[in-house]
Amino acid sequence: MHAIASVALAVFLVVTGVAHFLVPGYFRTLVPAWLHRERLLVAVSGAAEVLVGALVLVPSGRRAGGWAAAALIACYLVSHVDALRRARPDRPRLLERPAGAVARLVVNVLYIAWAVAVAATAA
Repeated sequence: MHAIASVALAVFLVVTGVAHFLVPGYFRTLVPAWLHRERLLVAVSGAAEVLVGALVLVPSGRRAGGWAAAALIACYLVSHVDALRRARPDRPRLLERPAGAVARLVVNVLYIAWAVAVAATAA
């Protein structure tokens, strides 16, 4: 089971990282406006996800990759907390409403837990 969870995390990270370059407009909408430099942040985070995913994929790098993935994903908490702070019930998009913003935050925490589990159980 551990190998499946590790490979799945690696694929998830690589695919999501590549998506940063294929549909950057979507990812720029997730960057809080006060951070500025949305294009740079999206490109850097996409590249980081690809690199960390590759590290998780290699069995000898799995422990370090898992911890790096947890740290990287934890950085995204800034975006999700900001979305929760700005959420309003009358917004047209679900992810801009309080329930959607809470869901984003919860899912992000689950991703962190997944990465920690991969790191902690790596040989």
